[in-house]
Amino acid sequence: MKTKRYSTEQIICILKEGDSGMPVKDLCRKYGISDATIYNWKSKYGNMSVSEAQRLKELEDENRRLKRLVADQALDIQMLKEINSKKW
Repeated sequence: MKTKRYSTEQIICILKEGDSGMPVKDLCRKYGISDATIYNWKSKYGNMSVSEAQRLKELEDENRRLKRLVADQALDIQMLKEINSKKW
């Protein structure tokens, strides 16, 4: 998996620079990113503060862990049903 070049805090700082009046093309040139990246970041981190972004990251990690737990439990239940359905 490709690692991220900029952290969430850095992304929010870059977006705030753009909000302060710096043109998108200048931002792209300064940080070596494309126009599409800026617009994707705006859609994801638009009006967030750094603390909100950290909370979002924590919630995403917790959600990922919980989904993994549910998937493991579903597999366990399916295995138990298969074992119980066989005639001994």
